Amino acid sequence: MAWRRDGPGDGPVTAGGADRTRRGRRARSAAAEDDEERRVSTDLPDVSGLSIGILGGTGDQGKGLARRFALAGHTVLIGSRSEERAREAAEAVGARARGADNATVAAEADIVIVAVPWDGHKATLESLRAELAGKIVVDCVNPLGFDKQGAYALPVEEGSAAQQAAAVLPDSRVVAAFHHVSAVLLLDPEVDEVELDVLVLGDDREATDTVQALAGRIAGVRGVYGGRLRNAHQVEALTANLISVNRRYKAHAGLRLTDV
Repeated sequence: MAWRRDGPGDGPVTAGGADRTRRGRRARSAAAEDDEERRVSTDLPDVSGLSIGILGGTGDQGKGLARRFALAGHTVLIGSRSEERAREAAEAVGARARGADNATVAAEADIVIVAVPWDGHKATLESLRAELAGKIVVDCVNPLGFDKQGAYALPVEEGSAAQQAAAVLPDSRVVAAFHHVSAVLLLDPEVDEVELDVLVLGDDREATDTVQALAGRIAGVRGVYGGRLRNAHQVEALTANLISVNRRYKAHAGLRLTDV
């Protein structure tokens, strides 16, 4: 039998007590490692100086994201097949926004967000393969169909829109994000903070960290790593569920993750 001398409770330590002590130490060590992992995972890069290009930036989603990033101090390049429409959208967004054709935006922006309609997704990216080479490309496209029963997810040969983008753009660093952000809230001048989490998926850790940090530039928003790009399908498909929620409750629902 061993003895301990650690204060008012001095007394014998049995073999079982020693085992419990060791287990307690291991538990505390594991907890410390978890705390360290959590701290490291939130150590994101400074993205404040990056310019952001948005392909399909004349739609509500693209224009809403452009507005919020411009408010955060970023230079925003709004792209469209029509340069005239792109310039009109940039004027509506205001300071720090500039409109141009998609090819110009893809070539000049530091990071490019894809917000084009699903039916033009593949063709648009194929036409911009050279301009997007070497860049982080953020795909927020949701392949959805609509009928009398509401929204539903469409099958995608590659698995998801983001995986299709990765297949079409082998020289780009494709990340999936911004699927569940309400365009109505993004565009509403009376909404100061958009309270939600953005799931960020990808196979390149540096790229996903950058996009997480970029999401955090929108007031109220937090970027959360959501897995590899192969998991993008269910994230894109979940948008159909949120549309159903919004229609039933006349809301602009988003996601918040707990214990992260």
